[in-house]
Parts: sequence; structure tokens; C-alpha cells
Amino acid sequence: MSKTKAAGSTHLGRDSAPKYLGVKLSDGQKAKPGSIIIRQRGRKFIPGKNVRLGNDDTLYAVAEGIVRFTTKKKIRFDNSQRLIKVVNVESK
Repeated sequence: MSKTKAAGSTHLGRDSAPKYLGVKLSDGQKAKPGSIIIRQRGRKFIPGKNVRLGNDDTLYAVAEGIVRFTTKKKIRFDNSQRLIKVVNVESK
């Protein structure tokens, strides 16, 4: 018989790396062209004026200006309404 327990592999200890999602530039902050405003999964925020959508749903600025967050009513195909969050960059 063995004196010590065999060192087998464990099923614990595996964890994914953090994705660092969320709002990177707040309302009223300055944005330069190409600066990331929001990193997100899915379209929680949609792009407005001077903001574009990346392949991974990241919102980034295409012009220099001030970041503004607004809400807008969206009417769906079944006539139900929903508030959507829009991100704009107001140029100087």
C-alpha cells in the first residue's frame, strides 16, 4: 500500500480570464476618434451620432467630441414599446 495519496488531476481550479466589459467613457467625458466607449456582449447600448459598432458589439467614437447617453422609445413589430439606450459623441 502506498503511504501518500496519489497526485491525480483535479477538476477544480479552471477559470476563464476576465473580459473587462462595461462603460469605459462616462457621460460628459472627451472622446477621441477610435477610443472605446463601451465594451459589451449583445446590443445593450446602440450607436448614435459619431459612434460605430465593432464586430464584438464594442461601441467606439469616430469623431472627437463629448460622450452623451440618451434614451429613445423604440416601437417593435408587434406595436409594443421599449426604451433603448443610445450613445452619441457631440463634436465640438
